[in-house]
Amino acid sequence: MAKGYWMSAYREIKDPDKLAAYAAIAAEAVKAHGGRFLARGGRMEPKEFAVDARTVLVEFESFERAKETYASQTYQQALKVLDGGVVRDFRIVEGVE
Repeated sequence: MAKGYWMSAYREIKDPDKLAAYAAIAAEAVKAHGGRFLARGGRMEPKEFAVDARTVLVEFESFERAKETYASQTYQQALKVLDGGVVRDFRIVEGVE
């Protein structure tokens, strides 16, 4: 079964406090569903059409698990806390293996 990934690129951070509160709750949801952070705001070098933005990559055991985590009560709570604090590109992606 192919793994699933959350990919986020933060285009703009409007409210760092909201982002910090969101990150704490989102991390709980990720861990509770067996997710693993592969990248979380470290160094990055934009290429081609990319912009220099905070990037987060989370791995799950499956695409379905990644979707379930997004729909979970805990993660939905995290989104409520975030409430317009960022502009980001968030995707759930299926891996090739």
